[in-house]
Amino acid sequence: MTGRSGRQRETRSPSLPARLWRARNSIAGQVFSVTAVIVLVLITAAALALVFQARYDSERGARDRSLAAAEAFAHAPGLPAALKSADPTAELQPLAEDARRASGLDFVAVMTTDGIRYTDSRPELIGQRATGDLARAAAGNAFTEVFKGDPSDAVRAVVPVRDARGAVVGLVATGIEVENVGHAVEGQLPLLLGAAAGALLLGTGGAALVSRRLRRQTRGLGAVEMARMNEHHEAVLHAVREGVLIVGADHRLLLANDEARRLLDLPPDAEQRYVGDLGLDPRTTELLLSGRVATDEVHLAGDRLLAVNVRPTEPFAGRPSGSVTTLRDTTELAALSGRAEVARERLQMLYEAGVRIGTTLDVVRTAEELSEVAVPRFADFVTVELLEPVLRGDEPSPGAGVHTRMRRAAMSGTRTDQPLQPVGDVIRFDVPTAPMATALAAGHAVLAADLHAAMGWRAQDEPGTKQALDYGLHSLISVPLQARGVVLGMANFWRAADTPEAFDEEDLSFAEELGTRAAVSVDNARRFTREHATAVALQRSLLPRVLPELSAVDTAFRYLPATAGVGGDWFDVIPLPGTRVALVVGDVVGHGVHAAATMGRLRTAVHNFSTLDMPPDELLGHLDELTDRIDQLEDGDSGAGAEGQGLAGDAEEPPTGITGATCLYAVYDPVSGHCTMASAGHPGPALVHPDGRVEFPELPTGLPLGVGGMPFETARLVLPEGSRLVLFTDGLLEDRDRDFDSGLALLSETLSRPGRSPEQACSDVLSAMLFPVPSDDIALLVADTRRLEPDRIAEWEVPDDPAAVSRVRREAAGQLRDWGLEEASFTAELILSELITNAIRYGNEPIRVRLLRDRALICEVADGSSTSPHLRYAATTDEGGRGLFLVAQYAERWGTRYTERGKVIWAELSPSGGEAPVPLEMDLDALEDLAW
Repeated sequence: MTGRSGRQRETRSPSLPARLWRARNSIAGQVFSVTAVIVLVLITAAALALVFQARYDSERGARDRSLAAAEAFAHAPGLPAALKSADPTAELQPLAEDARRASGLDFVAVMTTDGIRYTDSRPELIGQRATGDLARAAAGNAFTEVFKGDPSDAVRAVVPVRDARGAVVGLVATGIEVENVGHAVEGQLPLLLGAAAGALLLGTGGAALVSRRLRRQTRGLGAVEMARMNEHHEAVLHAVREGVLIVGADHRLLLANDEARRLLDLPPDAEQRYVGDLGLDPRTTELLLSGRVATDEVHLAGDRLLAVNVRPTEPFAGRPSGSVTTLRDTTELAALSGRAEVARERLQMLYEAGVRIGTTLDVVRTAEELSEVAVPRFADFVTVELLEPVLRGDEPSPGAGVHTRMRRAAMSGTRTDQPLQPVGDVIRFDVPTAPMATALAAGHAVLAADLHAAMGWRAQDEPGTKQALDYGLHSLISVPLQARGVVLGMANFWRAADTPEAFDEEDLSFAEELGTRAAVSVDNARRFTREHATAVALQRSLLPRVLPELSAVDTAFRYLPATAGVGGDWFDVIPLPGTRVALVVGDVVGHGVHAAATMGRLRTAVHNFSTLDMPPDELLGHLDELTDRIDQLEDGDSGAGAEGQGLAGDAEEPPTGITGATCLYAVYDPVSGHCTMASAGHPGPALVHPDGRVEFPELPTGLPLGVGGMPFETARLVLPEGSRLVLFTDGLLEDRDRDFDSGLALLSETLSRPGRSPEQACSDVLSAMLFPVPSDDIALLVADTRRLEPDRIAEWEVPDDPAAVSRVRREAAGQLRDWGLEEASFTAELILSELITNAIRYGNEPIRVRLLRDRALICEVADGSSTSPHLRYAATTDEGGRGLFLVAQYAERWGTRYTERGKVIWAELSPSGGEAPVPLEMDLDALEDLAW
């Protein structure tokens, strides 16, 4: 804003160079520029002249010094005699060096008349011919010159040496190298440049002072610019459609443009009058006198509404500041502001609806969010009804006709004492002329502005509608919730006595837009509900429903699918031969049906590999190889196979290989109390000691399944009797609000409470650690370990002697009688006889026999050989080969497992002796001759 003088008000005081730069086109700026250029040219010329003069003086001084030194040395007594001596160099070189150092020269050389050096400051040049023209000195004339050539450029003097007869017998050359002459000049440059800079500063400062004085007189403007400024001032102030007032520090009006005079109805002589005497509205007068800052304050001026803005002016030349006020007529905009505010609020509500509706992918919660977002800013009550299939996640029937039966899923209101049917009730739309039925039939929103006149709605439920009217409900909008052309439900927006205004056509459009957005979210939640239910059903069908009852462990488990989607967590308890048990827990990366199906494949593979009774690290190695092979087949070969089968019409689906999986496999032996475990990228278990102390054993954590390239390692622990193993997946420990280490600490605290069964421990762990909305699956397996009592174990060392078979068989029969298993004695003796005989004939020492009395009778024969027998049918003429066949016939199960030092052949027998027929007379000693 400019004042009447035309001078522009500045918001801050700029620096001197900045002011000069802005004023470069003014008269003051032009004077300063010309003066500065002249000063710069003069100082530069003077500096160059001084530099050249200094260089000339330095060179001339070098000539004089060189000539004087050469003359002095050439006339030194004894020099002619030394030149005629047998070795002039030996006599003259020290003298020449002393003279060079004393005179400060770079070289002193004594030469023959033809230029051969006797002495020189560089010893390597002695004996060499000097370059350059030496004829004048040889002729008897001394001279100085600037020599350029080898060995270096120099200012030198050459003087002849004369003997007593005046004949020239030698030459003396002295000089200073040109480089050293330049150094002398450079030493004077700082002084010269400093003097030039000082002169430049003084000259520029003087020019700036002159320019500043001139700028004050002209206000920084030329005559043309000042005339143009005045024209602009008049045009802006008197043509703009905004009132402008300038009030001085003494509260007098300094300036008012034409628009301000019109808006405030100011008198012609208003300028220079006190503001309080202008007859303005009291609020406006108070604002102008206060000097406070105001932004778009609404003030009354007659029948007009003015938006007033006040800003203070910057002080100038020590004078106190005033204020500038702008006035804008908003009378015509006042009528539109209400509608604009309503439109803005509706847009804000639509934005909030897009953010708040559909956050959980739960059908009922999505309906609740729709009802909550519209109360109370749009409606006093909102009810949402959904079809029964939608609530279950099923696809509603798209058949023609009106849906006359829905269930109320959500309701929100400004008050709780409402007359509408509660959530969960079945809502019927039997009257076709009711707003709800009409909206469903037409497929778009229907407005009932006055419910007293909505006879179809009143006929729907006369007692209920009368109660609603008495309550104060007076206006309704019914919106069908449709997605992809299928009706999912409907939303009803009600206004009661709290909002006397009835819904109108603009409200109808807004409600339909809100319903359209909500319907998409409801349909997404419905689809997710269906997929989630399918995945949960698949997951639960692939997980064990009941864990086996074993003597080795007492187990309990919990599996909870993630709220956002079923994952691939699994667990298992697998009985192994010799009363041992395998405890397994794993996790497949991802969620959904594919993760659940992948889990089922891996769990089946673990079951299959466990039947081979291999160590945990070897089992995980086979599982890793299988996972990698599945990935390769599904990433490449499956696509090629589909193409080869002519499935060109099907849409190409992305590969669905196993994107990542972890597994922990542990084997517990209740006989020895040893637990061997290996991990493929899975967290280790928690070990709870009998005294309640909890530790997390360190075990080598291998790479996840499918990565490959590295072998797995095992960890072997000796579990105290009565200890507890807790296996889990990472979903139990960590989530968005808790990291893994914090979860471990909380789990340790929860497990440390003694005296609880596995079932109670599972419940306590989930109560303490479960998230309100878990983002990942949770699998928890608690196993209390037991030891097999020593009186249930019988062991024998068998020497490598066939005669020992009978003794061991008899002792085993005696042990069975002690256990009360006489019915199984014959079958056990038969099997032991065959297995021990085979171990002696084909195995290696040591040979051991062990009987275990568990839920079944287990016979084990171990030897040091790794050769495994195979079941076969002996031919008629074969003398042997039927022993293993008999074992398979009489045992319920049998098999072989390998150890670090051999193998163990085991057989499980029923304590009752089995169902195989036993001959009345059979010589067991004769069976020792049978072999396989």
